[in-house]
Amino acid sequence: FLQGVGSLAAVAGLGVGAVASAAGRAAEPSRSSQVLPIGAVAFDAFTLLDFRTLPSTAERLFPGQGSRFEELWRTRLFDYGWLRVLGGQYRDFEAVSADAFAFAAAALKLSPSAAVRREYLESLVQLPTWPEALTVLTELRGAGLKLAFLSNFTPGMLGAIARRTGLDRLMDAPLSTDAARSYKSDPRTYQLAVEAFRLPKERIAFVAHGGWDAAGAGWFGFPTYWINRLGTARDELGVTPVATLPSLSALPGALGDAAARGAGGGGR
Repeated sequence: FLQGVGSLAAVAGLGVGAVASAAGRAAEPSRSSQVLPIGAVAFDAFTLLDFRTLPSTAERLFPGQGSRFEELWRTRLFDYGWLRVLGGQYRDFEAVSADAFAFAAAALKLSPSAAVRREYLESLVQLPTWPEALTVLTELRGAGLKLAFLSNFTPGMLGAIARRTGLDRLMDAPLSTDAARSYKSDPRTYQLAVEAFRLPKERIAFVAHGGWDAAGAGWFGFPTYWINRLGTARDELGVTPVATLPSLSALPGALGDAAARGAGGGGR
């Protein structure tokens, strides 16, 4: 997926237009370019963490009902988060996850032990990274980009994940929507990246796992890249990502392509 140093350097504002000329004069940016260089990338957690073990964990803990349990838990997890924000009754991601677990167990008439409950709820913190994640992050970091999680996970969850996987050596401090006492796609949650990176939103690429998150980030004004590993249909929400990619491996090239189009005057 390597697209060459030039493209990624341009993304970070380190390309030809930002390098001193041979005579020692700083080159002036092209007036024809309307696309600002990307200075930072914010990632939804599941774009970096391999979630494929979640259904198998549920099946191991609840034989014969794992698939249904995982579906009920996941659906209620998002439903409860959004409903609580709308109702002014915020609870953080860990608490909402536990509530969703209790609902799924009751719906299937299960009586899981405290140990099973703990193992299931902690499985998110134990997820491995996608095989290409560290290589892609290393390349983006080498191009001078700021990188961070922007996730509904709590600060404690994100810190534990970053330390366990080594992502803390490649990324800035993680951003949890808990700081806004809300969940994506609330605009206040995306604003956290603007404040943390100290960049205008047009210079922050957002990398989404869920189509709804890609839409929310697009509504906010981020250049958005959707990692659609499952090949799901795009939600009809009136906004289109800059690019829809099958994996993280294509992200550096997509960022470089966008920078090249901007440098060529193709920006909007």
